[in-house]
Amino acid sequence: MSILQKLQKIQNELKVHKGQRNKFGNYNFRSAEDILESLKPFEVQYKVLFRITEKLISLPLSYKNEEFSLVNEKGDKTLTNVSYSQGNALAIESIASIYDLEEQELSFIESAAFAVLDFDAKGMQNPQRTGSASSYAKKYALGNLLLIDDTKDSDASNDHSKASKTPQLNLGTTTFQKAKSALKEGKVTLEQIKKKYSVSASVEKQLIK
Repeated sequence: MSILQKLQKIQNELKVHKGQRNKFGNYNFRSAEDILESLKPFEVQYKVLFRITEKLISLPLSYKNEEFSLVNEKGDKTLTNVSYSQGNALAIESIASIYDLEEQELSFIESAAFAVLDFDAKGMQNPQRTGSASSYAKKYALGNLLLIDDTKDSDASNDHSKASKTPQLNLGTTTFQKAKSALKEGKVTLEQIKKKYSVSASVEKQLIK
C-alpha cells in the first residue's frame, strides 16, 4: 500500500471528537491535541508516523493609509490623500507531515498552514499570543492534511446573538466575571465579547485591567 493510499484510508476512517468547550461562546471545538491523539491508533495500524514542525516566519504586508477632511457640518467626509506603506507581520508556520515507515526510501506527504501573531490582542501575554497562534496553525495544517472540515468549530458559525437587542455587560455580574476570566485566559478576544454584549467604556476598562 502506497503512502497516498494509506493517507486516503486514514482520511476516510478518522473521526475526531470535539473534546474542548468554549463556555463563553457556548460551542464545542476540537484542538490540535484532540486530532493528534485520534491519530495514534492509525500510526500503529498503517505503520506511519505523523509529525508537526513549526517555525517563525515574516510576512510582507502592505498598508493603505487614508486621510480625510470634513466638508460640511453634517460630518460628510471626502478623501484627500491615499498612501501605501510596507510592513511585516510575524507568523507561526506549522507543517503537518505523514511518513511511511514501511518504505526504505524517505516517503512522506506534508501540508502547511500559518497563523499571524496578534500582539495587539488585549488580555493576553506574549506567551499566550504565541501559543494561540501555534495552536491555530497546527490545527489547520492537520486539517488540510487530513481533510477535516473545521467550519463548524468557528465562532463565526455559532449565532450567539439571536435576540434583536444586544445584552448589556454590567460590572459585578456573574456574566462579567466569566467574560473577564475568559479574556484573561486567552479563550476569547475583546472583540468577541463586544460582538456578544454591549460594552461601555468603563466596563471595557475593567475587563482589560
